Amino acid sequence: MLSEAGGLAEAINLEVVHAEVVPLQRRNPSTLFGSGAVKRLGEIIKRGGAGEGHVDVCVVDAPLSPVQQRNLERDWECKVIDRTGLILEIFGARARTREGRLQVELAALSYQRSRLVRSWTHLERQRGGAGFMGGPGETQIETDRRLIGKRITRLKKDLGEVKRTRQLHRKARKKVPYPVVALVGYTNAGKSTLFNRLTKAKVKTEDQLFATLDPTMRGLKTASGRMVILSDTVGFISQLPTELVNAFHATLEEVVEADIIVHVRDAAHADTESQKEDVLQVLKELGLGDAVEESLIEVLNKIDLLDTQERDALANRTHRSNIPAIPLSAVTGEGCERLTAAIDEKNTESFKVHEVSLLHGEGAKLAWLYDHGEIFDRRDDEEGIFLKVRIDDANWARFQQQLD
Repeated sequence: MLSEAGGLAEAINLEVVHAEVVPLQRRNPSTLFGSGAVKRLGEIIKRGGAGEGHVDVCVVDAPLSPVQQRNLERDWECKVIDRTGLILEIFGARARTREGRLQVELAALSYQRSRLVRSWTHLERQRGGAGFMGGPGETQIETDRRLIGKRITRLKKDLGEVKRTRQLHRKARKKVPYPVVALVGYTNAGKSTLFNRLTKAKVKTEDQLFATLDPTMRGLKTASGRMVILSDTVGFISQLPTELVNAFHATLEEVVEADIIVHVRDAAHADTESQKEDVLQVLKELGLGDAVEESLIEVLNKIDLLDTQERDALANRTHRSNIPAIPLSAVTGEGCERLTAAIDEKNTESFKVHEVSLLHGEGAKLAWLYDHGEIFDRRDDEEGIFLKVRIDDANWARFQQQLD
């Protein structure tokens, strides 16, 4: 967790000059830490940590109440942000699409509204009310709360329109229809690198947390020649702030609507099992508990960073798992063919076998069946062409419309 917190800080170009784990016997309601720890950490901050010069910001990798944040800033004489504030800073710096920026602003305002505490007495500038309103007027803090509330209402309305647009896009895709395969996983597990490797796309990839925020979709042709739509999604993280879970619901709907979920794990990470549990917990919170069992493929990425002994141990673990687990390297491409084959197999599990009779002149229909289904038996005679085709329900319905 300490290493992850440092990685989050570095993700917004902060230079970490000191990092430590501070044991807590109990949570102090006014400062989180005990008075001794506050004083000791204050001295480290004043010395500039392990570096030189003044410390500009201190990150506490835990939720801070508004009062705790204000008191720590007063005692340490520097800016103090908690885990939620740090993640919001990253998201604010990385969001590129209109949807992403709307979601970040909504999350930030929800967080900021909780920071408006009564102790801001210096902001209580009285303003005369209209004759019919009565009372002493409206304090500045109440004005701020009201303006933030109005902006939040507007953002939710705009995000509702974005949500409707995404639903229209999904309906359009269902008419095609190609199955949607969503890449999910802990942040920095290598999803975007794998996405680029499979689709030849050029999505931004960096060895840092939350390099991808905005969902990206591309077509992918599997080994059997079938087309699927691959979706790269935002990475999950432990203790994801509630504000972000709610604000990014529209983005996460891509996962909810997906036909197949590919869980990309960093197999070389020391805490890979805990990261797996965090991702599965978020999926369950999205109402995907059943889908985790039925449509999940597990990818053990970054095997290029493992030695032979570690690879053998990984292979033994995958054999004992109920969920298909595929060791691969998104960097070198090793194992990627196995992944596309697994996507093919998972995609065809729900296919049904139909018998079809065609006339010799119906070549277009025959070609369509070859493109959209799997022909595993064919017999030609004077009367026509007789086929057994394995095909999904959506494409079978489309073929039936052609016959009508």
